[in-house]
Amino acid sequence: MAERVRDVARDEASKIQAMTTDAVKSQAYLYPIKGLLYMMNPNNRDLWRPLISKLAPIVTTSIGITTLMFLVAYVPQAAVMAFTSGPVAAVSAALLTLSESSTLVNLLSRTFFIEDALLDTFDGVLLKKECTNLVSEGRQIKTGGDSMARLGKLAKKPFAKFTPNAIIRYLLYLPLNFIPVVGTIIFVILQGKRAGPTAHQRYFQLKTWSKRQCEVHIEQNRGGYTSFGVTAFLLEMIPFINLFFVFTNTVGAALWAADLEKSASTAPKLREQAKRAE
Repeated sequence: MAERVRDVARDEASKIQAMTTDAVKSQAYLYPIKGLLYMMNPNNRDLWRPLISKLAPIVTTSIGITTLMFLVAYVPQAAVMAFTSGPVAAVSAALLTLSESSTLVNLLSRTFFIEDALLDTFDGVLLKKECTNLVSEGRQIKTGGDSMARLGKLAKKPFAKFTPNAIIRYLLYLPLNFIPVVGTIIFVILQGKRAGPTAHQRYFQLKTWSKRQCEVHIEQNRGGYTSFGVTAFLLEMIPFINLFFVFTNTVGAALWAADLEKSASTAPKLREQAKRAE
């Protein structure tokens, strides 16, 4: 039995090491930051249009839910964590409350009023990055104007609302936060592992990939998607402005998708040049 445990531990350690190496090489963890910087660029002011159109309900929902959660949930959770986390109980409870608030804000916002705005943002970035053919797989493209003005009628709407399974998994992972420090880190990583692939749902649809093709692609880039998801999740935990980061993370996901498209189009050309050189 002890030998089996050691084998399983070695296997898991090997998988974690491979995933970490993949994450570092892919630099996918930088894309949420790139999305923030790209959106803040004055040349990309048109990308603010979907966000501004939803600004009032975004601010109201974020402030209302975050404030309510800290009033209702923070103190009881800090009291419980005082027995499990000791001196870091206050910080752990705050992170847990922020995570819970972010989840509720995302759930309500995506369900009721920002789904289409996020989709327009994603497609608008792809147009800016000259991925017109890709975007045309999911909607009509108009001529003239900036990238947002060129977005026509949708043919497909891929952004899925929160599913019961996602909420159940979140609740199952929640007790990890009662383990001092390590538990919170594991919780964030697990949330990142879920959030990373979700950020590219639109990309997968525009590529017209089957479910199996999506699964293979995600597994081949598991480290990259997990690192992207971790960075995005941490940004979305920032109170009161977390929905702003939902938009910048969407921009980052679109920038990553555009770079993947460029890499895919470049690879065949490089192979052809290599064959000619031979």
